[in-house]
Amino acid sequence: MVDTESDQGSGRVGVSRRQFLEATGAAGAAVGLAGCSGGGGDGPIQITMDSEWAGIADSVSQSLHDAGLGEDIEIEILPGDFESGARRSEFTSALDAGRATPDIFMMDSGWTIPFIARGQLVNLSEELSAETLDYVQSDYLDSAVSTASDPESGDLFGLPLFPDYPVMHYRKDVVEDAGYDPDGENWATEPMSWQEFAEMAADVWEQNGGPGGDFDYGFTTQADNYVGLACCTFNEMMTSFGGAYFGDHENLFGPIGDRPITVNEEPVHDTIRMMRSFMEGPDAEYAHPDFPQISTTDLLSFTEEPAREPFTGGNAIFMRNWPYAIPINLDSDSFDPADYDVMPLPYGVEAGEGAYEGTGGPAGALGGWHLTINPNTSRLDECVQVLEAFANEAVMTNNFAEGGYLPPVPSVTEEADPDDVGALGDFLDTLAVAGQNTVPRPVTVAWADQGSQVASEVSAAYQAEKSPEQAMSDLQSSLESVESDLAE
Repeated sequence: MVDTESDQGSGRVGVSRRQFLEATGAAGAAVGLAGCSGGGGDGPIQITMDSEWAGIADSVSQSLHDAGLGEDIEIEILPGDFESGARRSEFTSALDAGRATPDIFMMDSGWTIPFIARGQLVNLSEELSAETLDYVQSDYLDSAVSTASDPESGDLFGLPLFPDYPVMHYRKDVVEDAGYDPDGENWATEPMSWQEFAEMAADVWEQNGGPGGDFDYGFTTQADNYVGLACCTFNEMMTSFGGAYFGDHENLFGPIGDRPITVNEEPVHDTIRMMRSFMEGPDAEYAHPDFPQISTTDLLSFTEEPAREPFTGGNAIFMRNWPYAIPINLDSDSFDPADYDVMPLPYGVEAGEGAYEGTGGPAGALGGWHLTINPNTSRLDECVQVLEAFANEAVMTNNFAEGGYLPPVPSVTEEADPDDVGALGDFLDTLAVAGQNTVPRPVTVAWADQGSQVASEVSAAYQAEKSPEQAMSDLQSSLESVESDLAE
């Protein structure tokens, strides 16, 4: 399963939805974690999570109790809707109605802040221990913590459970046969520029017949008109070129109506032009003359799975996607696992050379999920104990090993034993670099409207229905309109 408002990556790389349904049936009943008993006669603490967590329920339960969770606290997982937007609607309905259950929500990092702004979550800065709060602020991934905090007060309202960030997946055997040396050039941890990447990808694709040859695509990514374009693929590419939606990244979470709109600028135009070249070549209308063709206009209909399927099926050489695809690719019958590798996403300009703070250098969109507490719960103290237990390195490592969920603490990822963390074990160095270069979505109460506007205008420019300048001018106007309306 993949994440966010429209199925962009969340790091669910362990038990697949198909495996879960095969193991438990399609009824979707609540799943209790084994190894717990009691509950003080009040029943279990209910947590709405992904169905995939049920597949590692016993192990998660044991790790939480090993971390100090009271043996009398029983936990029950309520599998949430497979699609993140639908789950957000469910949570909104429950909180608007003042329902006391579920006690704990697993919330998408892309839409936690609106719940904070509406005062619908427990303030963890007032409930968690000082030791845990210090651990979160000092050691957790900063960009993940920022999406779980009140932009105004800085108070913490969600405990990051696992982050997610994309990597470039590639056919190592094909690249090496074309004369390149990924190991010698240290592709795993040293990002290359988009220029270097495109020229190399075009060469490898051409050596294999180019369009109509051995591979349908030199490169796949997500370029459909959907919110994943706005929050993720365009966001990260634009950031790597030094562009931004709202100037310095300190403005990503507001204040609405009092921040610059910076989309109609050259780095943003260049991002669009590069993608036009990737799809139709440097001679196409509105294309960037310095970038070669490495794919086709099929990208315009690709979300996560359509981008993954050609790669896993042996019809693409490079693919931008989330780590959830790693175990799927390793299980592919189309190529040997030894022929597969990943590397960090490329960059447009060097780090520090962007026009705004936080831009330039490699950038990967931040996905992931947080644990938040329902303010209507009658079990607040026990809920806090559950979150305290999740804020434990051994629990994070267990979740990583058993379910493929990336730890929210980068050092836990870096120090993990590759032999203990399953399919992702061979790629820890790349994942560590990717985790250090994440860019959050500009999440505010305005983003639901603004994200769809971004996707629409970028898609129009990708299709050459508008020039980059016209599309971004129109986008600037629409973003300013939303900001103005909400600021009144």
